Amino acid sequence: MITQDNFFIRTESTSLKKYHPALRSALAVHYDNQAHGKTREWDAILTATPEVVAEDFAFDAGCIKIALPSSHTIDSSLFRTQLRNFMPWRKGPWNLLGVAIDTEWRSDWKWKRLQPHITALAGRRVLDIGTGNGYFLYRMLGDGAEMAIGIEPTRIFLYQFELVQKLLPANNAHLLPLRGEHLPEFGFFDTVFSLGVLYHRRSPVDHITELSGFVRDGGEIVLETLVIPGDNKTILVPRDRYAKMANVWFLPSTGALEVLLHRAGLVNIRTVDVNQTSPGEQRTTDWMAFESLVNFLDPDNHALTSEGYPAPRRAIIIANKPG
Repeated sequence: MITQDNFFIRTESTSLKKYHPALRSALAVHYDNQAHGKTREWDAILTATPEVVAEDFAFDAGCIKIALPSSHTIDSSLFRTQLRNFMPWRKGPWNLLGVAIDTEWRSDWKWKRLQPHITALAGRRVLDIGTGNGYFLYRMLGDGAEMAIGIEPTRIFLYQFELVQKLLPANNAHLLPLRGEHLPEFGFFDTVFSLGVLYHRRSPVDHITELSGFVRDGGEIVLETLVIPGDNKTILVPRDRYAKMANVWFLPSTGALEVLLHRAGLVNIRTVDVNQTSPGEQRTTDWMAFESLVNFLDPDNHALTSEGYPAPRRAIIIANKPG
């Protein structure tokens, strides 16, 4: 089983140290003691992947590329098979030791939309709630973040992250297999990201309050979520499913979301981007073979979901915790 020892070692000299007992306790309850049927299989595959520490890698481009050192050779066909054993690959794209991974999401498009609007990350400590396989953690390091910690409970994404980490020299990207509600109120991070999480939470107010508890006074919260058209009183609560997803609870207009952030005590609230999700940005690929966006839409009218709701559009809202 993957451990989080490296996280605890590398944060020993930071003020996160006082939260180590709480985090170890949360990991014991929600990770260590939660058996997963594929742990042994995935552990064996991860152990068998190439023992390579790359010298040439880039985190500041859309595709995160880790190059095979000229002094090494690998069985590329076997490595590709090992990578495919960790499907589905949802966030990316990646190029790992020469193997291109065309992920479901063009996550680089989202990063390009939000990057101009956030406070520059150089020297900042950042937290990414719902980080998936850690693609955005590396983009954050590529933009100069001092430390990038991701929170993600889905086991297959943890293995994808650890596979990438195995190819890299020591760095300050870390993934903890927890949920945001399992974390203490650090009040530690300069920037906290919540990208594609809010609509999955039964209580949006609780989620926003949690984010505020993670960020330092004066720090920044970057929220990306599904929204619908309408005025500041418009909120959609799907009767059953939304775009075939059963775990979508709350879709506000951008105006209603800004009101909610204000009620939660945040300041300097601004919507910086609204984008209609396109089949070019989210789609089925060889690395994510399940249904994707086009399957979630009305086949005769792509402005609507299959249930008749407005089709997915995403907004980026940035706010600050009072200083």
